[in-house]
Amino acid sequence: MILDLGLPDMTGFELLNRICGEKGICTPPVIVYTGKELSREQEAELRKHAESIIIKGVRSEERLLDETALFLHKTINSMNPRKRDMIINLHDRDAMLSGKTVLLVDDDMRNLFALSRLLSEKGMGVIKAEDGHKALEALEKNPAVDLVILDIMMPVMDGYETAKQIRARPRFRDLPIIALTAKAMKDDRDKCIAAGASDYLSKPVDVERLFSLLRVWLYKR
Repeated sequence: MILDLGLPDMTGFELLNRICGEKGICTPPVIVYTGKELSREQEAELRKHAESIIIKGVRSEERLLDETALFLHKTINSMNPRKRDMIINLHDRDAMLSGKTVLLVDDDMRNLFALSRLLSEKGMGVIKAEDGHKALEALEKNPAVDLVILDIMMPVMDGYETAKQIRARPRFRDLPIIALTAKAMKDDRDKCIAAGASDYLSKPVDVERLFSLLRVWLYKR
């Protein structure tokens, strides 16, 4: 069962609790597919009954297909070629990253070194820049960059202005930008997206979540 939380007559939470509370009902695997931002408490409540939670986004279709195929035990070979390749690429996790080039922008040399090493271990090329001006120069010299990881709190030119400047250049309007910030407030995420970031990650960086975002945004590039 694929469940959206925003139902017209009751919430998804209420529906799950009602189904699971009914005797004699064999509850199928549940995938929550929602555009609602969840608190930790709400996510913990959903995890009691749902096998997977997917937040709707630009590239969430691929993960929904993967999760659904898993629970249906549908063989990959029986799918049409486009969907079959989509799932194969999702499972071949490191192959999707290998050979891609990332521009890493951060004024903290420790962060540059640590993230650069992690990305290189996945076979990715890394170009480093210590501020917004150098990031723009690096992009002009290396227009084939596949994705930008951009720290927000930097001197000289902060990440907000850097993202705006990148988007002002027509050839980089669709370039994925993942913003990194020390804050974890919703307003900060909104400011990042408004400035031109494609996605957002708070510090300290959750490495697995970072690689998950990289796979999502590098898919098909």
